Amino acid sequence: MPPAAPILTLVIPTFNERLNLDELVRRVADALRGVPWEMVIVDDNSPDGTAEAAKEISRRDPRVRCIRRVNRRGLAGACIEGMLSSSAPYVGVMDADMQHDERILPQMLACLREGTADLVVGSRHQDGGSTGEGFSEKREAMSLLAIRLARWALQTDVSDIMSGFFLLRREVVEEVAPVLLPSGFKILADIIGSSERTLRIVEVGYVFRGRLAGESKLDVKVALDFAGLIVNKVTRGVVPVRFVLFGLVGGLGVVIHLAALRASLAVPGVGFAAAQAIATLVAMTTNFHINNIFTYRDARLRGWAALRGLLLFYAVCALGALANVGIASWIYGLGQPWWIAGLAGVVMGSVWNYALSSLFVWRRTD
Repeated sequence: MPPAAPILTLVIPTFNERLNLDELVRRVADALRGVPWEMVIVDDNSPDGTAEAAKEISRRDPRVRCIRRVNRRGLAGACIEGMLSSSAPYVGVMDADMQHDERILPQMLACLREGTADLVVGSRHQDGGSTGEGFSEKREAMSLLAIRLARWALQTDVSDIMSGFFLLRREVVEEVAPVLLPSGFKILADIIGSSERTLRIVEVGYVFRGRLAGESKLDVKVALDFAGLIVNKVTRGVVPVRFVLFGLVGGLGVVIHLAALRASLAVPGVGFAAAQAIATLVAMTTNFHINNIFTYRDARLRGWAALRGLLLFYAVCALGALANVGIASWIYGLGQPWWIAGLAGVVMGSVWNYALSSLFVWRRTD
């Protein structure tokens, strides 16, 4: 007889987690003894051989399968792809590093099977839960701030909305998948914010453990993605996440421009016009490279493609400057205050630069 069809699919997004996989599978198997389950390891083409290790495990244990993603990166996108590959009635997400306590999986699953919840969150901020050894004081403070901001933006009472450990009914995923942001990091917040129906949410406390092996993936990219997600949800999707990141980089570019202008003016014999040209070139070049690393990292340009992209970015920014001046001058000519005209020009220039950069430089949009 064929094995029983799984009732639970656990999606494990990975990048450089090869050393953790054997122990993760062993612990999940112990926790879910007697429950038909499967594990989908979705790997973003890890250079440490995570996908190969996952496929080796699957040859020994058919409950484990691997999706290797090439030229695609991002935790949220990996989770979405893994959950949509499931035919089980319940799906879940957890990390590969053993910081999430697999021993509460039966309790979480029971909430779904009893029909009392649509979504069950493993929470560090409920009874029985804590951040334990998994967080430094600085990281815990940042996490709490992010949770407060996300709860305000999404109007939810979920105490650990930043959790990466949760189970839910597969039909919920099917409903929200078309509007989820694949470039994000906090997929749970996106699911809650994107659902058109009121989800019945239960939280189960657990102690967040220290990482078993490997390095944390939290960095400035995650913070930028989170900022973009919040703005996107507050504006009900009107402002794309990528545009938020593009705008933040543009703001940094203003600071870089002023710093380069001042430094250039300090050079003997350099007049203002030349200093302004130097500062503009420095700011545009810096903005291109930061956007290439952060804003468009899933479409990052390398080698000769990066040089071609830089030249196109110069052209786009030049056209954006013309749009900025043209709109500002037109609005000022209508009798509007100078600051309104100037702000309108900045907005038009930013939108122009974003649209053309996405279309011609990096050739991807969200």
